Parts: sequence; C-alpha cells; structure tokens
Amino acid sequence: MLYRLYETQRSLMEPFTDLALSAAKAYGNPQSFLGKNPFAQRISAGYDLMHRLGKDYEKPEFGLRTIDVDGVGIAIHERIEIDKPFCELRRFKRFSDDPSTLGKLKGQPAVLIVAPLSGHYATLLRDTVKTMLKDHKVYITDWKNARLVPLSEGEFHLDDYVNYVQEFIRHLQGIYGNCHVISVCQPTVPVLAAVSLMASRGELTPLSMTMMGGPIDARKSPTAVNNLAVTKSYDWFERNVIYSVPSNFAGAGRRVYPGFLQHSGFVAMNPSNHAKSHYDYFKDLIKGDDASTEAHRKFYDEYNAVLDMDADYYLETIKVVFQEYSLVNGTWDVKSVDGKMERVRPQDITTTALFSVEGELDDISGSGQTEAVHSICSGVVDSEQKHLIVEGAGHYGIFAGRRWRDVVYPQVKAFILSHQPEAKPAQAPIVDSKPVAATVELAPFAEPAKASIINSKPVIAPVKRALAATKTAAKKVIRKK
Repeated sequence: MLYRLYETQRSLMEPFTDLALSAAKAYGNPQSFLGKNPFAQRISAGYDLMHRLGKDYEKPEFGLRTIDVDGVGIAIHERIEIDKPFCELRRFKRFSDDPSTLGKLKGQPAVLIVAPLSGHYATLLRDTVKTMLKDHKVYITDWKNARLVPLSEGEFHLDDYVNYVQEFIRHLQGIYGNCHVISVCQPTVPVLAAVSLMASRGELTPLSMTMMGGPIDARKSPTAVNNLAVTKSYDWFERNVIYSVPSNFAGAGRRVYPGFLQHSGFVAMNPSNHAKSHYDYFKDLIKGDDASTEAHRKFYDEYNAVLDMDADYYLETIKVVFQEYSLVNGTWDVKSVDGKMERVRPQDITTTALFSVEGELDDISGSGQTEAVHSICSGVVDSEQKHLIVEGAGHYGIFAGRRWRDVVYPQVKAFILSHQPEAKPAQAPIVDSKPVAATVELAPFAEPAKASIINSKPVIAPVKRALAATKTAAKKVIRKK
C-alpha cells in the first residue's frame, strides 16, 4: 500500500515540478519580462530548488567517453559483456591510434569492480572506474532495478549474487588467464564467499582481492546501520519494509525493498547536512556561482537516484550479514547453480592476495569491520596481506574524490601491479640469428611453405624446393605464350 501511495504522490507532483523548472528558467532569463523583476534571481533560485526536491531521479549514465593517459587521449567504449536477469557485467573498452600507448594498454591488469547492491546504482563508482581506467582493463557489475525485472525471471537471493560474481570472475579468467577483484561496501561479503567457494573446489582464484569499507564482521564498531539491523527482528523487516511493485512497472507484483525507503534512511542519518547543502545551493544560485551549483547537481543527481532490491536478497543479507554473522562464524551455506549446498570457508583461500581499506570516519562500515577479513582468511600468508586506514575519510571518501585519487588509488594500483604476472613478449622462431615468419609467402604457383622450428635444413630446404617449382611453372607459362 505504501508503495502505491508513494507512486501516486510522485505522479501528482510531477506536473508541479515541471512547472517549477519552467518558472525557474523564465525568472532566470534576463531577456524575459519576468526576469526584469528585482527579485527575479531569488524567485528563480526558489523554483529551481523546488524542482530538484520534487523531481524523480532516473538512473544516471557513467558518461565516460575519453580519458587522458600520459598526455594521450584514449577513447572509451562502454558495452554490456554479460546480461543477467538482475545484473549486467559492463566493460569499458579503451581505444587508441597511438601504437606505443596501445601496446601499454594491452599489457595492463584486468580488474572486476563489484559495485554495491544497496540502494544506489553502480554509477556511484564513476570516479572509481574513471581513475582505474588509466592503468587497468575495467569491468563492473551494474545491478538492475528490481522493479523493472519481470516476475517471469524468477527470484533473486543472496546465493544468486554469489553465483553471479563467480560467473563474472570465470569470464575474465577465460579472456585474460586471471584477474583482480575490487569490492566496495556491501559486496565485500558475497565476493569473499564467491572466492572462498572457488578455492574450496580447487578452482583458479583471482590474483588479488581489494575490499573497501565493507561489513565483513558487522559486530565491530557498530554504526547506525548495524544497530537498526540488530534491534529489529527478521520478521519486523519483512512486515514493515517489503512491498509489492505497483502495476505500472515491468516488475509488477515482485516483492522488493523500495529504493525510496532506502533513500529516506540515507537522508535520516545526516538530515542537517543535507538541509545545509540545499540551502547553500539556493545561495549559490542567487550569487551566480555556477561551479558550486553544478557540483551540487552532480552529487544529488547520483545520490537521489535509487533502485529497488529484491525482497529475498535484502532479507537474507540482513540475516546473514548483520544478525547471524554467518561469514565470520563459519556457518554460511550457499546454494550453487546446480542446487548443491556448499559451506563458505575463507580459510581455504591461499593463492589470492588480500588488501583491505577502511575510512577513519566511516559511519556506514565501522572501524575494524573490513579489517576482519584478514583473520578469517588464515590461508593467505602475511606477506600477501595489507591493510590501509585512510585518515579523515568517510565512507564515500575511500572510493571517490580527492582522498581516493591521491591516497587510496596509488596503493591499490601498486598492490595489483605487484601481484600481476609479467606479460611474456611473443617471440618469432630464429634461424641463423634472424627471425623467420610463421608463413613464407611465395609466388601464386606455389603453396606457402610453413616454417616449423629452428633447424636451418628443415626450414630452408622446403623453401628452395618451392622456389624451384615456381621457376619451372613460370617457364612453362612463357613457352605456351
């Protein structure tokens, strides 16, 4: 019922928000008669703020078209590599017509960034992706809005999340031999489970895992998020925050945790900060501070764009991660794609290097929650483990903004590079210290002679015979003429 009321209210507000935008433009135009009002700038700013507070925020684009690498412009082509019912594996393919730059790009590590499925879209990690693209081949999980997934696609559980991650890792391994994985916030738990299960089966595991600001052990330094999960029962969450998608969406009837409830929770954590930010935006509009107003728009276009999460996935995450602590207690069983139940055993990971990152002022994943990954991954030797506390950084500061670019990323880059095998340059066969091409191209009368290895007689003799045959055939043609 609440979801329907929210959608009804949003539909009713839509004409007014559109009207507010039109009024803001009219009063903001000095050429219009409304713009000549002495209070036009203030009125325009008020209408603009009204529009932004009432409008519906759609999923943003990554919008990454080009990047600069050592002064050379690199074109970015964004494409869907794998399309699953609840997620797209998105690749950012890089192109360059500079030979030296292209050679450099080809030898760089492949990285899978697992974005959070916790209310926001993967575009929240736009800065993460943009920075990583300079030195890595980047893929990211782009989770879909559950209200747009038809019921015919079935349910989505936490186990399915884990299986998706394994499939994406195997896909990159099939292309590059192996890869590195970065998980930000919520996915640290399912990513660790995915790699643990691969290790327990004896599969090839990623070269490294970088875990950033995630609730590996939510018992440590509990935050408001943790406290809510433990003070309310599983049944309370199911009764109070789970609703069916209204009929005007493709996923009509699907049980979800609505994005607008998650967004309300985000705002409620720091209401005064958001109120001040909007008031500052109003004042910047009046002053004509275009840089500040544009920065505000970009942030809230992302922050206010939220998605619905499938109810099964959301409730299981509450139970497994925040109430029963199944990962750290060693009691978590995951259903594989073939229906088999498998126990998650992080201690079985031995060949994947481990890097954890925490923000000193993180109010979502408290201090020590991510660092706990080192104690449960006992099979990874100490020399292959690293932990970083980013001073002065909150939750978002460890993967976006100045601290991410200047403090965190250089260490992430160095860690990945230190665990990336050196690419071996391809070598042509050698005959008498001179390279021999794989195929020797002859006249059209002769079939190409293929060079094998590296004894002068097996290589040169067929070539001589072929040349002799070519000459004989050419003489016959001349005689006939």
